[in-house]
Amino acid sequence: MSGPAGGTGDSVLPADEAGACTPISGRVAAVVVNFESGPALAECLRTLVAESPAEVVVVDNGSTDGSVARARQEFPPVEVVVPGRNLGYGAAANRGAAATSAELILVCNPDLSVNPGALAALVAILDEQPEVAVTGPLIRTPSGERYPSARRFPSLIDAAGHAALGLFVPDNRFTRNYQRSNVATADGVPQRVDWLSGACLLVRRSAFEAVGGFDEAYFMYAEDVDLCWRLARAGWKATFVPTAEVVHTQGVSTDHHPYRMIVEHHRSLLRFAWRSTSGWRRLLLPLVTVGIGGRAVLAAVRRLSAR
Repeated sequence: MSGPAGGTGDSVLPADEAGACTPISGRVAAVVVNFESGPALAECLRTLVAESPAEVVVVDNGSTDGSVARARQEFPPVEVVVPGRNLGYGAAANRGAAATSAELILVCNPDLSVNPGALAALVAILDEQPEVAVTGPLIRTPSGERYPSARRFPSLIDAAGHAALGLFVPDNRFTRNYQRSNVATADGVPQRVDWLSGACLLVRRSAFEAVGGFDEAYFMYAEDVDLCWRLARAGWKATFVPTAEVVHTQGVSTDHHPYRMIVEHHRSLLRFAWRSTSGWRRLLLPLVTVGIGGRAVLAAVRRLSAR
């Protein structure tokens, strides 16, 4: 997979010193895509509401675990959109965005807690950098480890190496290149990246709507890289903001259907490969297809053996 011309590389932006003071009241609509998240949804909403967004919308993809009822009881102002079936992540996020009107849209998972000041720090970069369409926070696991949420568009070599080795040798150089493991976070300096995890990202509504929002052909996974890829092709930039921190539990929703998620993950990888690859590299796509299929089988076997 080849990135768009004029990739972001490793350019560094000036650190923002006023993020915590950035006014966000009336400017941000928070969209939470929910599916069987249990009590995690209420905790997510608690931390979001504390950041004072203008609107908070939960789009529920057919949960039966009572998570939505609890959210409605504890947070009456929160709007709940119920499509009546599981639309997938990107399609549900689009429904949530359509139900709001604020100029900035925060899209996030339900198993995520937003640290105080994180939303203001994300907004500050969009205010300072008019060429930036999307910002994303530093995502940590509950144990404090950094999740690689700020990445580059993978070259065919890095994509192939990551696919072949990532499941069993996660610290290989191809995966490190793709996941931008060298992105510094300790100094808090915002950095340009190619794409940001859809687990939590803030995007300008004008840019989001101009490129058609998330591609709903992706049920789960890769809808975030695809969105950022299309934004980049339209001339927009993406910025990673390490001073904005969130905690993501991961797997609260997807673990309900692990094998379907494996299939959807690899189907999405294949779709993005065919969409983003051009020129002579397209001749290699049949091999890429076989490789992605083989990786899906290995992932399923690994999951089965871990039970």
